[in-house]
Amino acid sequence: MTTSKQYCGYIMTNAYNTVFYTGVSNNLQRRVLEHRSGGGSSFTKRYNLTKLVYFECGNDVSAAIFREKQIKAGSRRKKIELVKTMNPEGKDLYDEFFR
Repeated sequence: MTTSKQYCGYIMTNAYNTVFYTGVSNNLQRRVLEHRSGGGSSFTKRYNLTKLVYFECGNDVSAAIFREKQIKAGSRRKKIELVKTMNPEGKDLYDEFFR
């Protein structure tokens, strides 16, 4: 039996939606918990980025990394527009998908 691994590109923000962090992970739930506990990246820790506001998943790690780079290269406005496509209210998706 082969198990297909999921790779997720995601965007985290702070309570005020003023700073965005884009990342990729093969275990989104674990990675978001790491960010929330301060064990994610120094950037997310410094800016208190604890809200998962966007993610997209697939089976291809190369495609996930490529997409992460595309999102990171985009402007702040493009990130906000992308988040609104999935999450117009800007709520924390972690609560909806992992609790």
